[in-house]
Amino acid sequence: MRILVLGHSGYLGGHVARELRALPGVRFFGAGRGPTADLAVDLATVGPGPRAERLFSYAPDAVINCAGAVGPQSMALAEVNVRGPAVLCAALREAAPTARLVHFGSAAEYGPSGIGERVTEQSAARPTTLYGATKLAGTLAVTSSGLDAVVLRITNPVGPGAPAAGLPGRLARQLRDLGPRSVVRLGDLSAHRDFVDARDVAHAAVLAAIDGGPLPPVLNIGRGQAVPVRELVYELARAAGFKGHIEENAEGSARSADVPWQCSDPSAARTTLGWSPQYALADSVSALWAAVRAEPDREPVH
Repeated sequence: MRILVLGHSGYLGGHVARELRALPGVRFFGAGRGPTADLAVDLATVGPGPRAERLFSYAPDAVINCAGAVGPQSMALAEVNVRGPAVLCAALREAAPTARLVHFGSAAEYGPSGIGERVTEQSAARPTTLYGATKLAGTLAVTSSGLDAVVLRITNPVGPGAPAAGLPGRLARQLRDLGPRSVVRLGDLSAHRDFVDARDVAHAAVLAAIDGGPLPPVLNIGRGQAVPVRELVYELARAAGFKGHIEENAEGSARSADVPWQCSDPSAARTTLGWSPQYALADSVSALWAAVRAEPDREPVH
């Protein structure tokens, strides 16, 4: 089986690539902007025609699109999260119309839900952020493409390789670089989030890519358990051996205020893929801390 992974050198894409490389009977190809890509391509700029020509030469049986943009840059969000999937679908229709497409969406597409509610794939999508809106537009491009495609709506991934753009990766590096009895100032940590291990996300993507049967257009990928963000922060502090103070008096995330509760129901993924999360939050946090500690040393900040 030939599987092409876009964004193979990124956070989630890296975990997908590692699992595929170890899978017997699978020939893995990486696509993206980095130097390790078999197929050099930029989702934000390339057109369907050139993309189709390149895809045709790889004849993929499945394509996993892990590429995505985060952050406040509206142009990058639109180009990568909206235009990218639309161009990819157009190219696949021309070059590999029978290939299975697995696209990474986000639980941010759902927006607010009731406290204690676990959203299903049938829940209304009402994103409150530009990121969520662009991810929803990308999902619509995929689900309306006519391809054999499934969107994995991922909750809040955490684990080894977490980038500094998100709270877990940023805090892990901050704890590494601070003195053991420093003060860490964060925003309000009372919002509840459904954290899922990046390695569990990768396994779900691989199962979706190799599954031969029909799949629903959207599947939730999460642990199905919402915990206060504060719990993740203190788990990470324990893993780091941090003995200082954590204060919640800094400016926080606007999304935390707009979406105080987020939790997805992953029952459909269990039924259709036979998938279930294997890592507890403590496992994810410990693996993240071990990976950050293995990064190049920096001078501690006192």
